[in-house]
Amino acid sequence: MIHSIWQVEGFTSFQNEIIIPKGVAEIIFNFSAPVAAQINDKPYQLPGCFINGFNTGPIHLHLPEFQHFFGVRLQPLAIKRIFGTPGAEFLDVAIDLTLIDKSIKTLWHQLAEESDFNKRTKIFIQWIERKIFDWHPQEKLMNNFLCAINLHDLTATTLANTICYSPRHLSRKILETTGMNTEEILHYKKYLHALHLMHQSNLSLTVITYQSHFADQSHFIRSFRQYSAMTPGAFRRNHSHQKGHFYENVR
Repeated sequence: MIHSIWQVEGFTSFQNEIIIPKGVAEIIFNFSAPVAAQINDKPYQLPGCFINGFNTGPIHLHLPEFQHFFGVRLQPLAIKRIFGTPGAEFLDVAIDLTLIDKSIKTLWHQLAEESDFNKRTKIFIQWIERKIFDWHPQEKLMNNFLCAINLHDLTATTLANTICYSPRHLSRKILETTGMNTEEILHYKKYLHALHLMHQSNLSLTVITYQSHFADQSHFIRSFRQYSAMTPGAFRRNHSHQKGHFYENVR
């Protein structure tokens, strides 16, 4: 059910953080002061614990001086299994998770009382083990596809055959999980692959264009701007060590 767990704690030198879509679904526990956010031009004050699904636009955060988050990245199909709500419901929003699962409030307090990352991880795993279930083999293949850094060069037919779903059933499952249909998620995966290469390599944007299977560089630029609201060149000049994150306005 869990893909990875992370923690951020410390003073930040910047007032604003911009997070472009990274193709992840996360539960985030906020132990900081209230954080103002903007997702798809809609303002939020982030709750103590929220869930955020696959995003198709950037998130803008106004950071407190001291930042303290504990996050759990989930396998995409696990959201419905854990909370009974399809992952698509959390596309481009930050939903207060205590409204969906009352046990989250107690979990937040248990995590807040601990400062050690390993102890917090243990507490969260104990909580999620109560919701354990067996994956169907096709669900495992779907999770692998959605989380993979590559697999961006498939056709809808090839993907359906690989997962052993009919094209119609595949599209329904992907739409339910991500809020995007099959063609949209395949396009999104190309963007994610390009984002990974820009962050992890010094390859030219031309090489990244073709390795990510965009038709040409103008197609790549349009697609990248569609999700991130900036050009690939602007992102490459400004990104931080964290993939998909960059910061503005030094304190």
